[in-house]
Amino acid sequence: MKKVLILGVNGFIGHHLSKRILETTDWHVYGMDMQNDRLGDLVNHPRMHFFEGDITINKEWVEYHIRKCDVILPLVAIATPATYVQQPLKVFELDFEANLPIVRSAVKYKKHLVFPSTSEVYGMCEDSEFDPAKSNMVYGPINKPRWIYACSKQLMDRVIWGYGMEGLRFTLFRPFNWIGPGLDSIYTPKEGSSRVVTQFLGHIVRGESINVVDGGAQKRAFTYVDDGIDALMRIIDNKDGVANGKIYNIGNPKNNHSIRELANQMLEIARSIPEYAKTANEVKIVETTSGAYYGEGYQDVQNRVPAIDNTMSELGWKPTTTMSDALKNIFEAYREDVEKARTLVDKE
Repeated sequence: MKKVLILGVNGFIGHHLSKRILETTDWHVYGMDMQNDRLGDLVNHPRMHFFEGDITINKEWVEYHIRKCDVILPLVAIATPATYVQQPLKVFELDFEANLPIVRSAVKYKKHLVFPSTSEVYGMCEDSEFDPAKSNMVYGPINKPRWIYACSKQLMDRVIWGYGMEGLRFTLFRPFNWIGPGLDSIYTPKEGSSRVVTQFLGHIVRGESINVVDGGAQKRAFTYVDDGIDALMRIIDNKDGVANGKIYNIGNPKNNHSIRELANQMLEIARSIPEYAKTANEVKIVETTSGAYYGEGYQDVQNRVPAIDNTMSELGWKPTTTMSDALKNIFEAYREDVEKARTLVDKE
């Protein structure tokens, strides 16, 4: 019976992971977050131990529970491009500085640290697929603060790897644009989800124009959250220690689509569903520049496809959800409460 500590338990990955753990295992979840709205009835589950708190304030609670639990998942992070450009220090302070003591406590108490790296660490790598063991990490100049998130995450990956050389049991996982129900709003720091899907859904239900940046030709490999959670569960289970000292891309190379294609797919689905059709028919796709949309400190990545060979072979996992089914599931999740979807983030 594992005890799993999830910091950022109310976030996109956190609440989906908690639900899966409580439904399919006998494990206990110890979770901290500043809110619990996405957890719903899970907070009353006998194996869910929720604490409302902040990792930067409630440090004694965090350390006590790292000592108490078997597997540590620090999922608290800011991962929105607009914030990288406008408030880079805030990104560094939370994503690196606030997480470093958690990593060190995992070292101190000899726990299995399962840390969320990011597909962003590969930066503007030109490989056709990003390989965790071989691909170079390529970032722009210092006057492009967009890269502070990737740099912060990469530095943490290297620190964790260094601790691994001294005995830390760790697994780094890199989510590639996970999407699904329970998308975050602008008010919540989030990890691992694709903010662009949230943004487009908000525009569609409000009948607003969808902005595609620099033509929308840049591609992303989108991954349905259930597939991602499947892989994460296998990492936490860590049968025969298979995940120790490993780095796993968790993504779906088959769901590689441009941002413009994403917008068109979402509009097509919305127009076929009565609850969304009226406002969807008012939406136009308009082009804008990255400078106008994010600010001058932005640079984009044209291609981001994961190499997942080791993830599949070592974990016995593969992604199965098509792009069409993933998007339909998201629309279905908000179908009964379109008003709730209208409050979704309106700027990435």
